Amino acid sequence: MSSYFNDKVVVVTGGTDGIGKALVEQLIREGAKVSTCGRNHDKLYLLQTEFPSAGLHTMVADVSSENDCRRFIEITIKVFGGIDVLINNAGISMRAELKEAAVEVIRKVMDINFFGAVYCTKYALPSLMDRKGTIVGVSSIAGYRGLPGRSGYSASKHALQGWMEAIRTELLDSGVNVMWVCPGFTTSNIRNAALNKEGQAQGESPMDEGKMMSAEECAKKILSAIEKRRRTVVMTFQGKQTVFLNKFFPRLADKFVRNFFYKEGKLVK
Repeated sequence: MSSYFNDKVVVVTGGTDGIGKALVEQLIREGAKVSTCGRNHDKLYLLQTEFPSAGLHTMVADVSSENDCRRFIEITIKVFGGIDVLINNAGISMRAELKEAAVEVIRKVMDINFFGAVYCTKYALPSLMDRKGTIVGVSSIAGYRGLPGRSGYSASKHALQGWMEAIRTELLDSGVNVMWVCPGFTTSNIRNAALNKEGQAQGESPMDEGKMMSAEECAKKILSAIEKRRRTVVMTFQGKQTVFLNKFFPRLADKFVRNFFYKEGKLVK
């Protein structure tokens, strides 16, 4: 049985952990040519050794750097000849209330989550238009509803979704599909790597990982949505419930979200 992704060139930013790594693994199994980047050379090396004979290209790059993104996209096109799908997956979270968080933490989150997608998409766009491809933004429920303790993260995902909606409209007659997907809480490294108030990695997650969607299941849903050329995907019932409440009963959503993240006046999640 032929796969939709067979021989397609797919770019996945942040492919060394969590959802990104699961996407890379599933795409290679389906016969795609995959180009991915990350900041950790050792993790990229391990990924390359895991798939030595597959069509996998890796490169050390920090998506918050426009120059890194430009080089990553240009080299990918040089290696594979073009790009069919761009999955803007690289991201970082934060966990600190505004009263304690350094402004630099919010700026760093915005640089990675929002501008990283802008840079990669801008440089990949001519090839994507030529191939009538797909641009994907891995967003979050925080793109619909601001979450306490994650103000910078919420801002970055709101910005991402607004920006993607705008370019989707610009590209409606081009044959390029623009979509954004919103996983719920997923078992991935993003919470462990979340920045604390000083901008350092949190190191441990207060969330119960056992109740979350796996990165593999999340990746499968993303790839299915790409194949169907969907517009938006909100993956979990809790996520759909939150989006619905926030749209029609925003004051009630304020209370529900507050109760979820706080216990006895303290941020616990």
